[in-house]
Amino acid sequence: MTPDRTARTGAAHRLAALVEDALGGPLPVRLRAWDGTETGPADGPVVVVRSRRALRRLLWQPGELGLAQAYVTGELDVDGDLADGLRRMWAAARERRTHPPRPGLTDRVRAAATAARLGAVGPRPPVPASQARLRGGLHTRSRDRAAISHHYDLSNDFYRLLLDDTMAYSCGLWAEEHTDADAAAAQRAKLELVCRKLGLTAGARLLDVGCGWGSLTLHAAEHHKARVTAVTLAGEQAAHVREQVRARGLEDRVDVVHQDYRDITGGDYDAVSSIEMGEHVGDAEYPAFAASLHRRVRPGGRVLVQQMSRGRNAPGGGAFIEAYIAPDMHMRPLGETVQLLEDAGLEVRHTESLREHYVLTVAAWERTLEERWDEFTALVGEETARVWRLYLVGGALAFEQRRMGVDQILAVRPTAEGAAGMPATPARWYERLDAS
Repeated sequence: MTPDRTARTGAAHRLAALVEDALGGPLPVRLRAWDGTETGPADGPVVVVRSRRALRRLLWQPGELGLAQAYVTGELDVDGDLADGLRRMWAAARERRTHPPRPGLTDRVRAAATAARLGAVGPRPPVPASQARLRGGLHTRSRDRAAISHHYDLSNDFYRLLLDDTMAYSCGLWAEEHTDADAAAAQRAKLELVCRKLGLTAGARLLDVGCGWGSLTLHAAEHHKARVTAVTLAGEQAAHVREQVRARGLEDRVDVVHQDYRDITGGDYDAVSSIEMGEHVGDAEYPAFAASLHRRVRPGGRVLVQQMSRGRNAPGGGAFIEAYIAPDMHMRPLGETVQLLEDAGLEVRHTESLREHYVLTVAAWERTLEERWDEFTALVGEETARVWRLYLVGGALAFEQRRMGVDQILAVRPTAEGAAGMPATPARWYERLDAS
């Protein structure tokens, strides 16, 4: 058989025809199949289908989740810039969204026949070990505990390797003059901004709901002399924060509680924070969560929620994020969250989008992952490292393209007389943040 004939009838050419039928247009990236054949644009990244099993996964699990399963197992890879490849695919999807293809019975039969000729038909491949397997009713206490453990209890060593010395696993605040090396500075600026928005002073009582590895708790206690109750559902996080509290001599200011936010008791806190925890609460449960924030803060006290959001018609996290990273996560448009907080009796006084800041934050984490790839794979294995590469590259692109956002929402519980105790303007919140 001649080389030209092989190129036209090889696995890559047949796969490309299926992809173009699904997209309703030309292939946006180059494609290389397991038999060595290639087709598609000559420039840019090359999607490498290493085995027939990758195609079989897509037959059993069409769409984003099947592609993700094939990628994390190494059955499908990208030779070149992964972000560029994903960006091209999203661009192709946007361009054709107004005229989506509608495959009929003939198209489906042709696809099945092609898959059979390529030897891809067979039993469903096993689910990758890194995919979450949750049981029980949505947002029951046991399921929430398992969902949080799946992501946050990966190991403290893993997060120490990934994050900067603040151990802040949330969006930073990047000044214009910051360089790529300033991830820790961006996190410290964010932590200081949160403390200023909350009006923390020496002796003020702060409830940190979903405290993570304690970045805000420790900053508030050390730099503002606040008394902090830090709450987390993740055992690895609680252990880390307690260790840091002892090491920094903050036992008289910080109390670390390993429990569900629904079990928090007490009230009259001067301030309450929830930094990127509200996404895990659940849609149906969010009104009760908002009511809990209102109940815990004293009249005249402030509540700050930093939370990821999505556009009105954007999908939010998507199937991959929900299956591998943050099971049961729910994002909504900013306005809906504001309404839920106000319905609970809080008065929202200030909102601030940090969407572009998250692009920089996630990109910094992804650079660390690539630079220390061998250390990550030795620690958690190749499959989990590939999960995180796909997560971070895809996440940065989602924020860049406004499919996802992140916002700081500052609210107050007014007194019976309506007093909020807010400053006349927010100007002082931003003064010399880098010097804090």
